[in-house]
Amino acid sequence: MKKDVIIALDFPTLEDTLDFLDKFDDEKLFVKVGMELYLQNGPVVLEKIKELGHKVFLDLKLHDIPNTVYGATKGLAKFKVDILTVHGAGGYEMLAAAKKGMVEGGSPNTNVIAITQLTSTSEEAMKEEQLVAASLEESVINYAKLAKKAGLDGVVSSVWEARIIRENCGEDFLKVTPGIRLETDEVGDQKRVATPTVAASEGSTHIVVGRSITKAKNPREVYNIIKEQFTK
Repeated sequence: MKKDVIIALDFPTLEDTLDFLDKFDDEKLFVKVGMELYLQNGPVVLEKIKELGHKVFLDLKLHDIPNTVYGATKGLAKFKVDILTVHGAGGYEMLAAAKKGMVEGGSPNTNVIAITQLTSTSEEAMKEEQLVAASLEESVINYAKLAKKAGLDGVVSSVWEARIIRENCGEDFLKVTPGIRLETDEVGDQKRVATPTVAASEGSTHIVVGRSITKAKNPREVYNIIKEQFTK
């Protein structure tokens, strides 16, 4: 399976986003549009990025009753994004409805993937705040198996669960891992982080990198370094 580096476009405006993408000239990227960018600017963001020829990971983390999520994904299908996220905590029926909405909306090739546990969540916080008795790894694997059973295409997890997800859900099941940092970077608000090299060895199929690239003096140079470390 081809491995991809996804750049997180965590900008407040479309103008900031397009200015950043201009730094890459005509290079075709895989980019993440998250809640900050999408909710402040709307679907025009997807249209503009797609017009430029980039792949889009739409990270909206949908979580609602099955019928509502079905309607949302069916409506989003027209944008033909490459990956869309929903919350694994929504349960089997919601996960299945999300995929069904995307297919019936006319975008069967969009990969719908489930959020397991956020990379900003520690095991202690999970147990104390979510009252989950299982270990963090067990919780992640449970969500991954549930997502696969519901017909989804993969999950989002930290790098440190990618290997066991592969063992339980197969090679082709997407393992999208944020929390990626170069050795010289600050960790920030992430708890479960790893380098691109470690992500490759642990079995991530896609890594999501934000500030390490977007805050760099030379984003293109840093992107190429990360890409080389992850895909070599």
